[in-house]
Amino acid sequence: MIKAAIFDLDGTLLNRDESVKMFIGRQYDRLSKLIGHIPKEKYVTRFIELDNRGYVWKDKVYQQLVNEFDFVNLTWEELLQDYLSEFKNNCIPFPNLIRMLEELKSNNLLLGMITNGYGQFQMDNIMALGIDKYFDVILISEWEGIKKPDPRIFNKALEKLNVSANESIFMGDHPKNDVIGAKKVGMKGIWKKDFQWDNVDADYIVDDLMELPPVIENLNKSY
Repeated sequence: MIKAAIFDLDGTLLNRDESVKMFIGRQYDRLSKLIGHIPKEKYVTRFIELDNRGYVWKDKVYQQLVNEFDFVNLTWEELLQDYLSEFKNNCIPFPNLIRMLEELKSNNLLLGMITNGYGQFQMDNIMALGIDKYFDVILISEWEGIKKPDPRIFNKALEKLNVSANESIFMGDHPKNDVIGAKKVGMKGIWKKDFQWDNVDADYIVDDLMELPPVIENLNKSY
C-alpha cells in the first residue's frame, strides 16, 4: 500500500523555466537605469543560457554577465542579492499543483519534499507557492548536508515519515537525481516529463500533475 508521496521541487512542482523568464525580465526592468544600454532580449537570453536550468549557481552567472556586458555601476554581488530577494515573487507553479496536493491529502497520504539547493532560498519559493502547509517533511540539501541522488537523503525522508521505501513513491523531473536515486532505495520512481530527456527508465511517467493520483491508485491495486 502506498502511504507516502515525495516530490522534487524545481521542474516538478515549480515551473522553474517560466519562473526564471519572468524573474529575469523583471530584473532588467528594475535595473534598467543601470543596464539599459544592453538590449533586454540579449540580457534575458544570456542569463538563461548561463543559468543552465539552475545547475549553475548565480554567483558564477552574474560574474560572467558583469564581465561580458561591462557593467560599470553594478556589481555581480548586487545582482545576486536582487536574485535572492526577488526570485520568490516570480514563482509559477505547474498547472493543477494545489488540486493534486488536496486530492492526495484527502486520500490520507503523507507528503514529503526533497530538493537540492540553498535552504532559505528554496524554502522562500515553497512558501511563495503556498504549499508548505501540505507537507509533512521538507528536506533541502544545503540544510541536510547531503543532496540527491545520495540515498541518505531519501532514507532520511522515509524515516521522518515513518514509512518504508516500498510504501512510497518519489516524483521528479531529473532522471538520475530523482528517478534513479529513488529507485535505488526501493521507492517507485515517477518521472515528471521534461523536454530535456527521453527514454527515462521510470516506473511511471506523468505529464500533468493530476495524472499522479490515478497512478497511486493503480499501484495500490497491485498490492
